[in-house]
Amino acid sequence: MAQFSVNASRLDPYKNFKFRVKWDGKYVAGVSKVSAFKRTTEVVKHRDGGDESTTRKSPGRVEFDAITLERGVTFDVEFERWANKVWDYRNAQAAPEKRDREVSLADFRKDITIEVFNEGGQKVIAYQVFRCWVSEYQCLSDLDANANAVLIQHIKLENEGWVRDIAVKEEKELSFDDPS
Repeated sequence: MAQFSVNASRLDPYKNFKFRVKWDGKYVAGVSKVSAFKRTTEVVKHRDGGDESTTRKSPGRVEFDAITLERGVTFDVEFERWANKVWDYRNAQAAPEKRDREVSLADFRKDITIEVFNEGGQKVIAYQVFRCWVSEYQCLSDLDANANAVLIQHIKLENEGWVRDIAVKEEKELSFDDPS
């Protein structure tokens, strides 16, 4: 049965500029860009022995592209802290008898949540991204004395899939005329 929208008169698609990122139960400060989510299913081609000209196709392995998060550099160290769980310079350079913790195997992976909001600030879409880990960390963008720009850092997150959180329901859109 078709599910009808609570906001049947809405013609505009949701915008891409109101979102939040959450991991470890907390929102991450200042994330200004999240790359697109992409899933690719390999095509397995096969042919029946008695069929001379037709190739059949079926789905094979599924790959999920890495997701990149960007934000302006601040005193918040969450990007760096997570990246260091995959490989930590200080521990890797330690004396051999203390070199047992280059990687934080117990907790270098995290599930994250990406939430999208409408212009009125209502959550309209959320995705859960599973078993993420930092494969690339850039702590600073280019430094340029002649530029007029924000200093940017980013992390690239490998992941093992994502799903839309179907518990997030569309709410009635707000109006200035509503008494609530």
